[in-house]
Amino acid sequence: MMLLLLISFIGMSAGSLMLLNLSPHTFALELAKLMLHMPTRKHTLAKQIRAVQNPKKLKGWQATVQEAKAILEQTGQSHRIGFLLVGSLTSSLAGAILAIMMGNLWLLPVLAGGSALLPFWGVLFAATFYKKRLHSELETALSVITTSYLRSENILAAVEENLPYLNPPVADVFQAFLAESKLIHANLKLALQKLKGRINDSVFQEWCDALVACQEDRTLKSTLMPIVAKLSDMRVVSAELDYVLYEPLKEFLTMAFLLVGNIPLLYFLNRDWFHALTATTPGQIVLALCTLTLFVSFAAVIRLTRPLEYKR
Repeated sequence: MMLLLLISFIGMSAGSLMLLNLSPHTFALELAKLMLHMPTRKHTLAKQIRAVQNPKKLKGWQATVQEAKAILEQTGQSHRIGFLLVGSLTSSLAGAILAIMMGNLWLLPVLAGGSALLPFWGVLFAATFYKKRLHSELETALSVITTSYLRSENILAAVEENLPYLNPPVADVFQAFLAESKLIHANLKLALQKLKGRINDSVFQEWCDALVACQEDRTLKSTLMPIVAKLSDMRVVSAELDYVLYEPLKEFLTMAFLLVGNIPLLYFLNRDWFHALTATTPGQIVLALCTLTLFVSFAAVIRLTRPLEYKR
């Protein structure tokens, strides 16, 4: 009966899209735009002042959502936030439908809530590899540009000389800096300040601050190479700790495979145990608790496998 209702819902949804002459891609695009520009609740002035004076640290799912949005904005993909919200809604509906098809109402809120966070966890996990690639490219770019700058004492000539050897995403940032300095205005300090805000990395921002200081006092250029050396130190330490960082992920995948794999294994070993696990209320509660444990553990693993960052 539940399967028939699900098929009826899918057919009704498809028929509605056909009557409105909308393709699924167009519908998803419009829904993403709507969710992206959805008005937020306005707080009173007193609440805004208290929030500034005593900021509360976000925890749980709110911190995950906010961090995923911040990563997309920092990487220049803020237009994808709407699609991320649509993906979260779709995943939540898919999790709820799966729980209903299994006939486990205890599992319904767990699967719906956990599945809704999967797209945000995916962004956080992908950001780990993006940051490692960014640190590697920054190390190369800042090293060659700093070497050229120490020789010529001209940052524009140093960037232009080494730009063909840079790779994305660092190459795009320095290309924009070069175009702004040559075609828009001649205020080099302002261009360096904008360059500082294009990459969210503490070492890179410190390097930009040192460059700004060098425009007033050329003798300060000796401070640039020690700053660049911090990226090399981070790479060495990260290579030594890679195994330790990814050990929680390996353990989680192993335990998750054993936990999930035991359920179909029970079907072949003992049908009565499988029936007790999937058709009785205590068994369904156990399944819901196990699924909740998997989601909580996965969220913790995502936070433990982040790349090392230099903190001043």
